[in-house]
Order: sequence, then C-alpha cells, then structure tokens
Amino acid sequence: MGAANQVAAAPARPVRQWDVWRAAWPLTAVFMLSNVPTPLFVLWQHRIGFGMGTLTVVFAFYIGGLLLALPVAGAVSDRYGRRTVLFPAALSALLACVLYASAASVAALLVARLLTGLAVGGTVAAGMAAVADVGGPERRRQASLAGSVAMGTGLATGPLLSGLFAQLLPAPTVTVFVVEGALLLSVLPVIRTLPNVCRAGVGSWLRPPSVPRRNRGDLLVGLAAYMPGMTGTSFLLALGPTLLATLLGTGNRIVAGGSAFVMFGASTAVQFFVSRWPTRRLLGTATAATAVGMVLVVLAVHAASVATLLVAAVCAGTGQGMAQLGGFSLLNARVTTARLAESNAALSAWGYLFAGVLPVATGYLADATSVGLAASVLGLSVAAAAVLGGLSITRLR
Repeated sequence: MGAANQVAAAPARPVRQWDVWRAAWPLTAVFMLSNVPTPLFVLWQHRIGFGMGTLTVVFAFYIGGLLLALPVAGAVSDRYGRRTVLFPAALSALLACVLYASAASVAALLVARLLTGLAVGGTVAAGMAAVADVGGPERRRQASLAGSVAMGTGLATGPLLSGLFAQLLPAPTVTVFVVEGALLLSVLPVIRTLPNVCRAGVGSWLRPPSVPRRNRGDLLVGLAAYMPGMTGTSFLLALGPTLLATLLGTGNRIVAGGSAFVMFGASTAVQFFVSRWPTRRLLGTATAATAVGMVLVVLAVHAASVATLLVAAVCAGTGQGMAQLGGFSLLNARVTTARLAESNAALSAWGYLFAGVLPVATGYLADATSVGLAASVLGLSVAAAAVLGGLSITRLR
C-alpha cells in the first residue's frame, strides 16, 4: 500500500438493513463460544478436581486472551483490513472448540479459554468496525445497535444452548462444541464478503489500543459505565452456578445456563428499547442498573433467595447492555473510520481488564472464607464503582 490512506470502494447499491445484520453474524457466533462453557465448569471441576480459585483463573484466562489480542487486533484491522483479523479469530475459536470437547486437564481448559479470548478480542475490534463499514454514514446508528445486539445475543444463547445439551443429551462436554463448531464454520463465507476497509499504517502495529487525542474524553465517559457493567456480568458468570448451587441446592445445568441466558437476554432486549436515547442518558442509566443489580446480589446471598438473584442478573445484564451500546455508539459516532477498530479495542481492553481481575480475587477469597462473603465484597465494590461512574457522567457535558 502507498503512503496515502486506502479504503475499499463502497458498494454501488444502497445499503440494506439485512446487509448490516448479516455482517454482525460473526460477532454472534464467536461470542456464543465465550459463554458456552459456563454451565459446564462444574462438570469439569468435579471430573478434573480443582477449587474455586482455579475456576476463576480458568475463567480469567479468557480475559487474558482478550487483552493479548486487543493491542494487536485493532491496529492490524485498521491498517490491513477487517478480514485480516476476522479469519484468524474464527480459526482460533474453532481450535478452542476442539480443546473444550477433549479437555481432560486444567491446562487444556486454560489454553481453550485463552484461544477463546483471542478469538473474541479480534472479533470485537474488527467485527464491530466491519459492521460500521457495511452500514456506512447513512446507517451508523443501526450498525452500532446491530453489532451490540449481536454480541449480546451470542452471550445469551451460548450458555442456554450448553445447559440444555448438557442436561438432555449424552456427552455433555462434547456435543455442544460440535454444534458451536458448525456455527463458526458458517461465519467464514460471511467474513469473505465483508468490505476489507484499510489504511496506510502509521506507527507500530503492536501497541496498547488507544483513541485519537480528541476522543479521549469520549473513551473515559464510555468506560465509566462499561467497566462496572462488564465486571458485574463477569462476576455472575464466574460464580453464578456456584451461587445457584448454594442457594438452590441444585447442579441442574439448564438452571445454570438459563440464569446466564436471562442476564444476557436482558442485555440484548433492553438495547432495542433504548437505542434512540441520548448517549449520556444511556450511560447514566446503565450505571444505575448495574449498581442496583450488585446490591441485589448481596441481598440474594444473605437471604438465600434465588428469585432475588435472578432479578439481580436481569439488572446486571440491563446495565451491561446499555453501557455496551452507549460506549460503542459514542465511539462509532465520533471516531474516524481510520481509527475505529483500535478505539473499539481500547474500550474493550479496559472494560475486560477490570472484569477479569476482580472475579479472580473473589474466587480466592471464596476459597479462604465463604462464597457468600466473597460475593458480598465484590458486589458492593462494583456497586460503588457504578455509582462513582454515574456521578462522573452526570457532571460531564
């Protein structure tokens, strides 16, 4: 490529709604994989033999993969094209499916989670930007909604599908990954048709993802809601099945997968209702929903109430969904196409960093004390962070 910026030619025909939603399918399929293992961790925990601390480390290796991918994926996607990142991401997800289906050790689960994180990191950076490329200026807001809803749909349907398969079909840790692998194969022809928008590179392609200087305030506003929102849902994903087993006394995998489905189903559904809200209102309401959800987690643990825990999951999912839509919409509206994938990577990297560190600390605290105490400490910490984030958003223009 030459010194001048280069961009793929825009299609001659008008962009259809179907084009935008079809472009978002890779996000759905890859994000499904991120949560498919959730109802199965208890099975692996009993079969292989490891404690809550190790369980949260296995969960956090997914975050580690994300944080490894995001500093590279955003810059490479902007410089060499979306497909350059999306194809390796899909292949990484397929390899993770093979490892999950054959896992017989903690090491295999760690590598599978790492590959899943790499796949999701590449997909969220390049995939969200690709959807925006397909939508173009005339469908910018719809593209933000389609990409965010696609992510939420994958996060919601993955654990539900896994729970149903694991409870009702033989080979509970194998069958669901065969199906997920088939879904991942179906994204390859979609990726092939995406416009390979790219530009001439400036600076190193391996660097912490960032936004243009003039958009730093936009990133901070988005993170004020996105970080607590992501941490709250990650916490419930990592420890939710254990909390359900403690409160309900059941290891039913449909219940475990269903609770995650309820959480991310709320995350997806709410985005359709608030998609036209101003960004500041969207992010401020997200922090309030996250704070309420985390307080309800504490109340559910102390009252041993499954109903309260499910309401907490709905609130947490609502907060995460609104924060996700608001954060990506803000960047999509204000960041130039040449830096959009890297800016998406920056929002995701900071959000997932906190979403990985705090649940791991909670897992080891649960091993040292009790699940109830650990859940209460994290719940109140995330609630406080959400309140502070909400206050900072209301004070900004």
